[in-house]
Amino acid sequence: MSETWDDGPVAALRRIAFLLERSRADTYKVQAFRKAAAAVLPLSEDEVRARAEAGTLKELPGVGASTAAVIADAVAGRVPERLAKLEREEAGPLVDGGTELRAALRGDLHSHSDWSDGGSPIEEMAFTAMELGHEYLVLTDHSPRLTVANGLSAARLTKQLGVVDAVNQHLRQQGGEEGFTLLKGIEVDILDDGGLDQSEELLDRLDVRVASVHSKLKMEPEAMTRRMIAAVRNPRTNVLGHCTGRMVMGSRGTRDQSRFDARAVFEACAEHGTAVEINARPERRDPPGELIDLALELGCLFSIDSDSHAPGQLDFLIYGCARAEEHHVPADRIVNTWPRERLLDWATPTRSDH
Repeated sequence: MSETWDDGPVAALRRIAFLLERSRADTYKVQAFRKAAAAVLPLSEDEVRARAEAGTLKELPGVGASTAAVIADAVAGRVPERLAKLEREEAGPLVDGGTELRAALRGDLHSHSDWSDGGSPIEEMAFTAMELGHEYLVLTDHSPRLTVANGLSAARLTKQLGVVDAVNQHLRQQGGEEGFTLLKGIEVDILDDGGLDQSEELLDRLDVRVASVHSKLKMEPEAMTRRMIAAVRNPRTNVLGHCTGRMVMGSRGTRDQSRFDARAVFEACAEHGTAVEINARPERRDPPGELIDLALELGCLFSIDSDSHAPGQLDFLIYGCARAEEHHVPADRIVNTWPRERLLDWATPTRSDH
C-alpha cells in the first residue's frame, strides 16, 4: 500500500479495528482502537492536529499510547505502522474459493450489535456493511431468554426498532445511500417445546427472523427433532440458524453437534419455505457438509450468514460462500442473493407457502 495516508485518523483507527476483528483478535485489543476513533470523531481536524503536535492526545478519554501513535501518523499524512503491518498480514483472502458466490450476495441476515452480545454500536455495523457493498444487513440481536448474551426484552427490542429507523433516516440524509437498508430482525431462541422466545406482535413488526437453538443442545434426538420441526413450521420463522449447534474450534472450545432427524427437519424446512443457514463463522462450520448435501437434495432454501458480532466479522461471509460452492448450492436457492424486495416478500409471515 502507499506510504502516505490522506483519510484521517478516524478512518485509520476503524480500519485497524476492522482488520483485527477479521482476524478474530481478542475483543479488548479491538476496542482500544474503536474507543479512540470515537474520542477523536467529534473534534475538529485542527484540534486533533494541535494535540498531536503538542503530545497531548493521551489526555483524551479512550486514547492510549498505541492509538495516539496511530492518530499522530495519520494527521501527518503517514500510514500508521500498525495499519501497514495489518494490511500486509491480515488483509488478504480469508479462504480459497467462494468469490463468485460472494459477489452474488446482496446482504447478510444474521448480525449482532452491542445491544446484545456484539462488540459495536448498531450504526457502526451498518456503516461497515455499507462499505463492504451490502445492499442490506439484518440486525438480529438475541431474544430475552438468552440472558448470557444480554438478550433483548420486548421493551428493549421495541426501542431498538426506533434506533434502526433513525439509522436508516441518517443514511438517507447523508445522500446517495438509498441502495443500503438496515433491516429489523432477531435471532430468536427456539424454546424447549419449539415455540419462539418473543411475542407474536413484536415478531410481526420485524423484517427477518432467524430461529436458533441455544439451550439443551444435548436433548434426546426425538425431542430435539419435534422442537426444531415446530419452530421451522412457525410462519414467523424465516431462517433456521446454525442447526447443529456444533463448535469445531475457537476460544470457547469444541462442542459436538446436536442429534436430531435431519431429514425430517429439512423436509419441514423445504415444505414451509424456511431457509437453512450456512453459518459462516469459522468456529461453527454449521451445518456439516453432509447436512448441506441433504438439505440441497430435499429442496431447501439456504441463507449464508456471517453471524457477526463485530464489524470486521461481516467479512466472514466468504467462509460460508466457499462451503456453499464446494457443495454446489445454486445461487438462486440462497435467499440473500435476492434483491431486497424479493427477500422481504419471502420473509413476510403471511406468505402463501405457509
